Amino acid sequence: MDIKQNDTVKIQQLAEIIKNVKTEIGKVIIGQNDIVEQLIVSLFAKGHTLLIGVPGLAKTLLIRTLARAMDLKFNRIQFTPDLMPGDITGTEIIEDDISTGHKQFRFVKGPIFSNIILADEINRTPPKTQAALLEAMEEHSVTAAGQTYILDEPFFVLATQNPIEQEGTYPLPEAQLDRFMFNIWLDYPTANEEIDIVKSTTAQLNPKINKVLNSQQIIEFQELVRRVPVSDNVIDYAVKLVRNTRPATTSLEFVKNYISYGAGPRASQYLILGAKSRAAMKGKFTPDIDDVKAVALPVLRHRIVLNFNAEADNMSPEKIVNMLMEAK
Repeated sequence: MDIKQNDTVKIQQLAEIIKNVKTEIGKVIIGQNDIVEQLIVSLFAKGHTLLIGVPGLAKTLLIRTLARAMDLKFNRIQFTPDLMPGDITGTEIIEDDISTGHKQFRFVKGPIFSNIILADEINRTPPKTQAALLEAMEEHSVTAAGQTYILDEPFFVLATQNPIEQEGTYPLPEAQLDRFMFNIWLDYPTANEEIDIVKSTTAQLNPKINKVLNSQQIIEFQELVRRVPVSDNVIDYAVKLVRNTRPATTSLEFVKNYISYGAGPRASQYLILGAKSRAAMKGKFTPDIDDVKAVALPVLRHRIVLNFNAEADNMSPEKIVNMLMEAK
């Protein structure tokens, strides 16, 4: 399948726009270039992201800045043990109709009705509330009292987890983790980056973030990503990579030794979508195997279930994914 002439122009435009978006985000966020790129890749692939990092690494500031640069509505939901599903999706209230004197129900939309949702510490809230968010992520709609309300597009959920405090939490089951396209680990800044962060955040600076994109343009570019053609050898590589995570369908001994359960078909889909999105963002008309490799770690790390042998040998999903990409 060849790419249309009109789409080649749009891909070139997208590449230039992404550079401008990164420039605007760089006014506020120091470093974290790979994290910023992966977030944008996920957004244009219509995926959701799970972001894991210790407190104080500017996760909220990063997402708010991204929303400002793209002129999108942003809401932050702090997940707590007493948060109810209606606190996210919305609830019905009774109000009086002054003209008739009758009482009637009116649906009050919750914070989920936005373009970018930061679900802060999603593992702090019980499964019932987690499920309400995950259902909205999957369906892009909310149902209340038999009425369906369509969420605004584009719709992007970024859920965070704190990796160091697990007491009193409700970890997401593997089936729910699979709903997230990417699992991104946010690491500490380098020494020089931390010095720049301290200088910029303790001075009287208020950088102006220019709006580079709008919601309609984002939707058009999301549709463009779906139209990007992919060669058979790239799809074959992505499928082989995923199938090699499954002990039953691989000949790799380290997989049989360390992995209990591998990734499902959704991983193959997200590898290709992520590769297409990344390629288009860089002005390329079709993704190659390097694009698949670039998104392999965030796509696969939360879809691999390691066994006791892996824990005993100090193996991590990151090590396993790297070994898979190096295997012939």
